[in-house]
Amino acid sequence: MKIIDDGAHGLIDCAFGVLLILAPHLLGFANGGPAHMIPVLLGNAVIALTLLTVHRYAAIGLVPLAAHLRADLFGGAALAASPWLFGFADVAWWPHLLLGIATVTVALVTLPPPAVVRP
Repeated sequence: MKIIDDGAHGLIDCAFGVLLILAPHLLGFANGGPAHMIPVLLGNAVIALTLLTVHRYAAIGLVPLAAHLRADLFGGAALAASPWLFGFADVAWWPHLLLGIATVTVALVTLPPPAVVRP
């Protein structure tokens, strides 16, 4: 069921990007290692991509929403798997897993962009 429109998705992404950047500090794993750096880098990427994506509140509007949603799916899956892929599951695994699943979920329930009909 698709329930999130493009504008809401953009606002969610901005808030989510900030949450990713702050999560290591708020949850106590800001040690400079991969558990810390992966969400910070991904949070910055999420904010940058959101500002570049075509949606109601777009700052620039260069990236099609469909491409943005595919990036969200890939990024969310990578974030969810990162504790095991990069060997820091003993430091912090649950924030990465939960935030990754949330990213994938939001991408899956976002309304697709309308089809462009050309004469």
